[in-house]
Amino acid sequence: MIIRNLKKLFSFILFFAIVSCASKKDVVYFHEIQDAYEKEIKIDYNTTFQQDDLLAITVSSSDMTGLEPFNLPAVSFNAVPGSVVGEQKQLTYLIRKDGTIDFPVLGVIKLQGLSRIEATQLLKEKLSSYIKEPIVHIELVNFRITVLGEVNQPGTFTIPNERISIIQALGLAGDLTIAGKRNDILVVREEEGKYKYHRVDITSDSIFNSPVFYLKQNDAIYVTPNNAQVKSASYNKNAPIWVSVGSVILSLVILLTR
Repeated sequence: MIIRNLKKLFSFILFFAIVSCASKKDVVYFHEIQDAYEKEIKIDYNTTFQQDDLLAITVSSSDMTGLEPFNLPAVSFNAVPGSVVGEQKQLTYLIRKDGTIDFPVLGVIKLQGLSRIEATQLLKEKLSSYIKEPIVHIELVNFRITVLGEVNQPGTFTIPNERISIIQALGLAGDLTIAGKRNDILVVREEEGKYKYHRVDITSDSIFNSPVFYLKQNDAIYVTPNNAQVKSASYNKNAPIWVSVGSVILSLVILLTR
């Protein structure tokens, strides 16, 4: 009788394990996409400068005369403690709370809200009074994103350019764990002094036209754990011990009732 009840118990556990498994569409990315599939991307990935951005700005021209006042000096620092060889690093401009930088000779210039192209054109127009055919190069040096939650390598990543998609960001973080919800990924973005929240589903092709498909500086991605992971986290920490004890007791009961 006891053995029969134990068999029923194990059958119930097996059934529960089977029905609780995630379906293929909950795990596979872009499961709606078929062969030779095309989808137009209608969103823009132009980055606009914002408060606390660090900009490296270089001014040059075919005529090198008089360029020095418009370029910040490069400073030397020891990349390796104790090293006698210094590494050159160009100083940068910090966009202040009012959205401005203090540029040599030109004075205070507002760059917040401008794209790289717009900021470059603005500086070229102002510099043309001092330099013949100025060439301006602007680099955003602290473009960072953060990926947290159910990924294999969570962390903050510095992006060498200004174009990265949410798919690429998840790749940098080592992809989602099997416990991550593919259809419930949160992207937190700061815009105009406010935090905006977007939820995306990477199992659907709708992700390609999401306003957060291309990330912006300081975006944070959080991969939500699935229900099974949440429930397992709430279990008693001593549960494995009790399971082991229970297994031993069940084994003894089976042996004694033979």
